[in-house]
Amino acid sequence: MTNSNHISLQAAPRSAIGKQVRFLRRAGMTPIHLYGKETASLALQTDSAALLGVVAQAGRTAPVSVTVEGSTTSHFAFIREVQRHPVTEAVLHVDFYQVPVTETMHAVVPVILIGDAPAVRLLSGNLTQALNTIEVECLPLDVPQVVEVDISGLENFEQGIYVSSLDLGRSVTILTAAEELIVRVNPPRVVEAAIGEAGVSEEAVGGGAPETVAGQGQQTQDESDTEASA
Repeated sequence: MTNSNHISLQAAPRSAIGKQVRFLRRAGMTPIHLYGKETASLALQTDSAALLGVVAQAGRTAPVSVTVEGSTTSHFAFIREVQRHPVTEAVLHVDFYQVPVTETMHAVVPVILIGDAPAVRLLSGNLTQALNTIEVECLPLDVPQVVEVDISGLENFEQGIYVSSLDLGRSVTILTAAEELIVRVNPPRVVEAAIGEAGVSEEAVGGGAPETVAGQGQQTQDESDTEASA
């Protein structure tokens, strides 16, 4: 389990709304929205470059301390939604959701595979990751930024790593079903399997069938020559 470092963002009250926002972006600022249980909805703006760094670092699982100009209060929040330009992928708007630090919350945490699976390296197996995220419940400060799964113990095709094998500590409750498969190594596809899936007989692929066809063809030709000479 990997927890995030402290991430902070400085913002200022925003008066630009609607079509006026495009002038804000041209000035190097991006509109953001802060809301939550313990705060009134706030229309804010922040430096575009700084916001881009926060979005990249925090993702959806790391808390961000948002400080509003003119206030000494910091808002403990998570990124709830990021709006991007459909062509350039530039960040257009970000919603931050403030959560009480003493109240448990649900979070969806990405699963990252680490290590080297011997069954892939030595047996030419195919690594299959069946689960890309894990749902957890915990206090905001305990939300793991990622869940790291070590695959170095996958030595054969009979092994797999399941949610039940994860240990995220006593402060984090895993909500994803314990029997869910996270990752395993499947055997490589073999010629026989490919033949069976295509519905082609082994004789058609081997040398027997072509020889039979060729023999029949030769016999027919011989008979034709005999009839011609007669």
